[in-house]
Amino acid sequence: MNNKSAYKIIAAKVVGAAHRSCGLPCQDYYQYAYGKNLIAVLSDGAGSAKYGKIGARILCSTLCDILKNVAFDHIESEIKNAISAARQQLVIHRFNFTKNENGLDDFAATLVGVVYHQGKGIFFHIGDGAALSLHSNNEFRLSRPENGNFSCETFFFTQSYWKANLRFTRFLQPEVMFLMSDGVTPFAFQPDFQNIETKFITPINEFLLSEPNRLKATRALSNTLNTPRAQKLNPDDKTLVWIKVA
Repeated sequence: MNNKSAYKIIAAKVVGAAHRSCGLPCQDYYQYAYGKNLIAVLSDGAGSAKYGKIGARILCSTLCDILKNVAFDHIESEIKNAISAARQQLVIHRFNFTKNENGLDDFAATLVGVVYHQGKGIFFHIGDGAALSLHSNNEFRLSRPENGNFSCETFFFTQSYWKANLRFTRFLQPEVMFLMSDGVTPFAFQPDFQNIETKFITPINEFLLSEPNRLKATRALSNTLNTPRAQKLNPDDKTLVWIKVA
């Protein structure tokens, strides 16, 4: 079983300037849990969806509850089953007045997550946002954002064709893993998403590795995401989850 002390996890989320100016809350949600596996999930509720934040929260909590103790040997099918379970939670949700899958659009949210077990990891991803693992010798693995035909169009776990847009990226022996919402990705990667933006990723990673005080680390990460320059460059909600493997 994974030991909680085997990981150092720092996470922060901030309301984007666009939501703040309208008096709206942050639509991002994240959660992590320990069991046989480490599971961490981040979801961005669609701003156009009436209950996007609820969809994001239920998706994260359902996946964490289920995936923390599943067999890693069958992890891809287990992830699909867990997403299906989250969708069923929304079918019967009190705000789904149709009480069928036709009402899921009101809960639209993206998905990026990771399951880690004894040196083996897998990112799972629907829509934008991104995931990144750092390894020795400056190597990295990246799960890139995916959009539709237009830059403002992405994919959600609530869509009927969600399985066609579910992507998996496997990796071995990571030192650090990142999950981030689309409000963070412009700072974290080069514009073509082929390479890391080292001026952003490297100092954040080095600071979080060296800072022993969890509260101070979280506050510093939140402040970094909430600088006036960051808000001006991208007014979306911003969430980053950082995971150090012992």
